[in-house]
Amino acid sequence: MRPIGVVRKVDQLGRLVLPKSLRKRFNMNEGDPVEILVQGEHIILERYRPHCVLCGSTEQVAEYRERYICKGCVDELAKLI
Repeated sequence: MRPIGVVRKVDQLGRLVLPKSLRKRFNMNEGDPVEILVQGEHIILERYRPHCVLCGSTEQVAEYRERYICKGCVDELAKLI
């Protein structure tokens, strides 16, 4: 992806506004969860996707008792019983 040069100021509460063009491009709507990651000296904003607490996968993940687990791990656990 080509870097986009957009400058925004952080307000008194530490907030910044993502430009409408970026929100539209990444299909981000009000209330959508965003994960904030730090990689070295970089801050990365990423759409939040739940991941399996056992293997880290983001594919076929379901919530169980306030935790997320993927179908693959559920199948493996079922074999143990």
